[in-house]
Amino acid sequence: MAPILEIKNLSHVYSAGTPFEHKALDNVSFYVERGEFIGIIGHTGSGKSTLMQHMNGLLKPTGGQILLDGADIWADKKSTRQARFRVGLVFQYPEYQLFEETVYKDIAFGPKNMKLDAKEIDRRVREAASFVGLTEEQLQKSPFDLSGGQKRRVAIAGVIAMEPEVLILDEPTAGLDPVGREEILGNIQAYRKAKNATIMMVSHSMNDVARLTDRLLVMNGSRLAMDGTPDEVFRDAALLVDMGLDIPEVTRVFLRLKQMGLPVKPVYTIEQAVAQLKALKEGNGHA
Repeated sequence: MAPILEIKNLSHVYSAGTPFEHKALDNVSFYVERGEFIGIIGHTGSGKSTLMQHMNGLLKPTGGQILLDGADIWADKKSTRQARFRVGLVFQYPEYQLFEETVYKDIAFGPKNMKLDAKEIDRRVREAASFVGLTEEQLQKSPFDLSGGQKRRVAIAGVIAMEPEVLILDEPTAGLDPVGREEILGNIQAYRKAKNATIMMVSHSMNDVARLTDRLLVMNGSRLAMDGTPDEVFRDAALLVDMGLDIPEVTRVFLRLKQMGLPVKPVYTIEQAVAQLKALKEGNGHA
């Protein structure tokens, strides 16, 4: 089966031919399998947001292709329109894009644009609200009467209601407290599980991407610098630090333990750390 998404030699230049010309993406290639949870990390200005906006046709490539189920999303207007429904994009701080009178109407906005009938729209609104933990009472409220975390859930539900096969999120937990962060991440995982959806998440939280994702894409200077499992990527923690990226706190601790002469291997989750420390305590001599 073909990958759900394939990015081939993608390049994008802003303000081409002017003194402000800037190459935001430079010959980026990778594929995305159905059902994968992919993290996208990189320093500010590395091309992450530009990359995301190409995958559902918000930006047109300067060079290269975006293939959805093997077909170029820019082949014709119909292909581009379909891509924008099949690949859902949640921007950073999406709550600033809420505008309808009620939460229900805000979540229904996308499905209405898909020309669905009223019964199907209602089903999608209520199912999306359930995924993100919104109550029937909250559906009838103005979105502006909700808390910041609740507004975030409404905005995510508005994209989920279109039932995208690929859900792309830009820093979905930015600005939330620890409880709110875990709730939003749980909502995303619930949608993935229920719909076998593909998730792509930009995040500056190395702890989150380390424990949640199947694969990591590391952007650096407009190019794809690394593509691998969290284990493969965080094994090269020193390189990530050189790129100006953070690493999971537990990884940093174990790098220090290794420098102190303890026989430990790199870790990126608490579970891995506990297993190694237990092995050391039991006198195995190695992790």
